[in-house]
Amino acid sequence: MKILRQFCRIMIITLIGELLHWLLPLPVPASIYGMAILFAGLVTGLVKLDQVRDAGKFLIEIMPVMFIPAGVGLMSSWGDLRPVLLPVSVITVVSLIAVMVVSGKVSQHVIRLGSKTEAGSLLSMENMAAEEEAEL
Repeated sequence: MKILRQFCRIMIITLIGELLHWLLPLPVPASIYGMAILFAGLVTGLVKLDQVRDAGKFLIEIMPVMFIPAGVGLMSSWGDLRPVLLPVSVITVVSLIAVMVVSGKVSQHVIRLGSKTEAGSLLSMENMAAEEEAEL
């Protein structure tokens, strides 16, 4: 019964997201509205984590099953996809490599900045200690 109540809460939030999608003339999917509402509810405390935790865990566990219809849809439209398969594959590989390179460079930059900041704060602490000793 507990998990049924949790699913009902999630479904009500999803329904509110659907209503917002219907009312607002924005190109935002209803699921995004629903997730934003759930997030806002969790952050503000209107929705307690215990009120949706078990149902959320279950939905995450079965998430791979949700990709089956998309895979079947791709297989059924194979005739339309065949002519553009090579360009799409090349674009996907190039984009993947570009994202990996940029992410790596940004990570290295952030790590270097962090180590410089730590080193700078250590030096300033040493300088402060030396100044205190000089005053004594």
